Amino acid sequence: MQSAVHALEEKIRSRQAKVGVVGLGYVGLPLAVEFAKAGFGVTGIDLSDSKTARVNAGESYVGDVPSSELARLVESGKLSATTDFSVVRDLETVNICVPTPLRKTKDPDMSYIVSACGEIAKYLHAGMLIILESTTYPGTTDELVLPTLEQGGLKVGRDFFLCFSPERVDPGNPKYNTSNIPKVVGGVTAACTEMGRQFYSQALENVVAVSSTRVAEMVKLLENTFRMINIGLANEMAMMCDRIGIDVWEVIEAAATKPFGFMPFYPGPGLGGHCIPIDPFYLSWKTKQAGIEARFIELAGYINGQMPHFVVDKIQNALNDHGKPVKGSHIHILGVAYKKNIDDVRESPALDIMVLLKHRGARITYSDPYVASLDLEGERLDGEDVGMVAQADCTAIVTDHSVFNFPKIAEQAKLVLDTRNALKGIDSAKIVRL
Repeated sequence: MQSAVHALEEKIRSRQAKVGVVGLGYVGLPLAVEFAKAGFGVTGIDLSDSKTARVNAGESYVGDVPSSELARLVESGKLSATTDFSVVRDLETVNICVPTPLRKTKDPDMSYIVSACGEIAKYLHAGMLIILESTTYPGTTDELVLPTLEQGGLKVGRDFFLCFSPERVDPGNPKYNTSNIPKVVGGVTAACTEMGRQFYSQALENVVAVSSTRVAEMVKLLENTFRMINIGLANEMAMMCDRIGIDVWEVIEAAATKPFGFMPFYPGPGLGGHCIPIDPFYLSWKTKQAGIEARFIELAGYINGQMPHFVVDKIQNALNDHGKPVKGSHIHILGVAYKKNIDDVRESPALDIMVLLKHRGARITYSDPYVASLDLEGERLDGEDVGMVAQADCTAIVTDHSVFNFPKIAEQAKLVLDTRNALKGIDSAKIVRL
């Protein structure tokens, strides 16, 4: 054990360890870049030929990674990409950053993790550190990953080291990124935890070691469940305030002046993205197996899921007040990404809103400087110039990108539903607020 520990420790400290990152998406690519910047030789592994080709050409497809920076690392020989898992035999560390979606039944889809671990196991050798970063339910690392890696006879904590470290990437955040977001890591054994801590400390600013993989897995789920439930409360408050004629945004703004005991969360058209709408249901699924009903999670999920319907009803009522039915009306959606200033439409509430309006007979167009086109129930829809708001019967502000000129939009639009309080301070009879 000591020889494997000391050999890997020395390679990590001297930055001679060969680093692998499986999954070159919004988590994996920035992580690979940070370790390459720290001086490690990094190999990215992804099943997508187009992704690996773009990485090797120095062309970034992730907003938080500038192409100029990626190109510099590729040209210097510090970073490369491949679709071939056999490179694992030459690596000392591997970070697994693959998707973990939910099935339609809201139970976790572990197929990407299972596939990646199965490929890694073929080439696993003594003196390796494996870290799972994909968000998942507590127990995944110990119950699913570990048996797969130990099936060849190598022993965890002695021959190789296994950790879980939750990804905490916030795409488009100008202040916090992969390098300065504190990195939680927990290992199967104490030796595993220490190895993971040493590894991340070479490239990231702050590493937080916890006692086990299960604790580390639960950390991510608590973080996003906290947000999901509080956003659900804000959304329910918005619906209540709407019914009794109170401006929910003014209520929240005033409540936020309390210097203790209150943290402002804001309503919106629904939850989107890769984490908050999905991660809490890993926890709900796992606790049901233990005979515990996750009532807060289920209720918040229901409320948040109703918001696109609430938005569509608001649009319908606003049109009715102006003597127009939804059917046949031209409704323009401003912003379709799941949050401002990024190009990601995964789980975006804008898509649900557009589908619901389409089913009610509306003609739908959209503008989003980050999303050139999208698929709406199998039909390709291309983005339009923002000037389209002047032609639409109603414009719905769904994603408040910073590049939008909201005062001008308020001036040009015939009718506006503002789901993000983007038109704060602008008073007009044609503005309807969430």
